[in-house]
Amino acid sequence: MGTGMCFEARQKKILIDDSYERIDLVFYHRILKCHVLIELKAKKFNHADASQLGIYMAYYRKHMMQPDDNPPVGILLCTAVGDETMEYVNTFIDPKLFVSKYQLQLPEKSQVTAFLKRENKVKSTVPTQRKNRVK
Repeated sequence: MGTGMCFEARQKKILIDDSYERIDLVFYHRILKCHVLIELKAKKFNHADASQLGIYMAYYRKHMMQPDDNPPVGILLCTAVGDETMEYVNTFIDPKLFVSKYQLQLPEKSQVTAFLKRENKVKSTVPTQRKNRVK
């Protein structure tokens, strides 16, 4: 996860009203001084997913933040994200909540090889600047 990221909990149980909720992954970033809440959804993004994570972030702001902490960051990872749904959801979600898609399994070796060949071909067609030599 990178420098400064500390694992705190998996399936972190929190009590809201009279029911327990579970946050998939909770980290604390020592450098940014904030909690990072991660929700994993093995399905296409739904506005309810953003609301759920928004509630978890509000809970952390109220109950878990220390006086010198920054507000929590939320990361929602889904298998697919609809552009139009995201456009509408962006008008009301917390700006510190991020939505992205992920794959349930690693791509085939042939797919990775083809991707790397395409990337290398693009980079090799970009002209490089030569420095003038001073004699």
